[in-house]
Amino acid sequence: MAEVSIAAGEHARPEWLRRHPRGWVAAVATVSFGAFLGQLDASVVALAYHAIGAGFGASLGAVQWVGLAYLAALAALLLPFGRLADRVGRKRVYLWGFGAFTATSAVCALAPNLITLVLARAGQGAGAAMLQANSVAIVATAAPKARLRAALGLQAAGQAIGLALGPSLGGIVVDAAGWRWVFAANVPIGLAGLLAGRYLIPRSRLRPERPALRRTVRLLVPGLVGALLAYLLLFGPIVLVPAVRQAAGSSALAAGLAIAALPVGFAAGATLGGALLPARWTNRRRSLLGLALAGAGLAGLAASLPAVLPGALALAVAGVGLGLHVPANNAQVMAAAPAGAAAVAGGLVSASRAAGTAAGTVAVTSLLAADGTGRAAAAALAGAAVLAAVSASRR
Repeated sequence: MAEVSIAAGEHARPEWLRRHPRGWVAAVATVSFGAFLGQLDASVVALAYHAIGAGFGASLGAVQWVGLAYLAALAALLLPFGRLADRVGRKRVYLWGFGAFTATSAVCALAPNLITLVLARAGQGAGAAMLQANSVAIVATAAPKARLRAALGLQAAGQAIGLALGPSLGGIVVDAAGWRWVFAANVPIGLAGLLAGRYLIPRSRLRPERPALRRTVRLLVPGLVGALLAYLLLFGPIVLVPAVRQAAGSSALAAGLAIAALPVGFAAGATLGGALLPARWTNRRRSLLGLALAGAGLAGLAASLPAVLPGALALAVAGVGLGLHVPANNAQVMAAAPAGAAAVAGGLVSASRAAGTAAGTVAVTSLLAADGTGRAAAAALAGAAVLAAVSASRR
């Protein structure tokens, strides 16, 4: 059934932009900016924990709730906000997300105590959930079908760049201006994103009938597993490599920079892969190649730890592979999504990413406790990439 109604109350784009043949690029760029901000804020606080603890006289264990509250709210609310957006409008909920994120960032910056900061971070996570639950769906509905994979690649690249900048930028801001500016800087950025979203994102088109969630999930399971494994493979090294480098005596900033090759490679694969690979290649074939490269890179990491340069090269290869896999996998998910469930499908993808992030963190932390060199953890990640490739080849 064709989309028949425009969501009430959403602000229309300017007429010239709506008619422009490349007007969809502005919408994708806006969503990519939101993806960048969400990942940046998830990782930027990691190097602010000690400063926050010192400022409030709190232990590191207590301060870690600043990060956990954000991730818990994000993971818990992705699917509910996806379902809400399919009913009231994806643009509307996306803009609510920018508003909530910006307001709670200001509360974080002014927090008088740790409890207030943790609660405000949960509010930030709720705002980020509104953004992430709708980002894939907005891209999928705004971009022409022939450019969908490239558009999803830009959105994935925005996430990767935010992830890459987070640790190093957090260290620089904390050292130069104090931990409160980690959150205060989000306020003007969030206001800019809110304004851009209002004028550059197209209004939502809603369908009168929406399929049951249980049907929807069953159709998307293979792609959702692919999304989970991709972020397990992406975030596992982000925990692993800085821990190994700090154990070898590196500073926090140097340890954060040591991982940068992975998200940089991810961004390159996500943005350039579509142009460099043959146009006739299917999404499935691109996904398989990406997982094979990720496995090779992680195997190289296992063999090279703790050496810096070989490890960086191995991480770059793994990043390129994941950058090829993620847009292709997401395109398969959105193609399989039933009509009227685009935001639910996008929310499920984001929830799978969050689950993969948690699984990668837990797995690597556990393996590091048993083997401080990190080689066992890197080898396990390489094995997971191989298993993911074998599983994907049998879809």
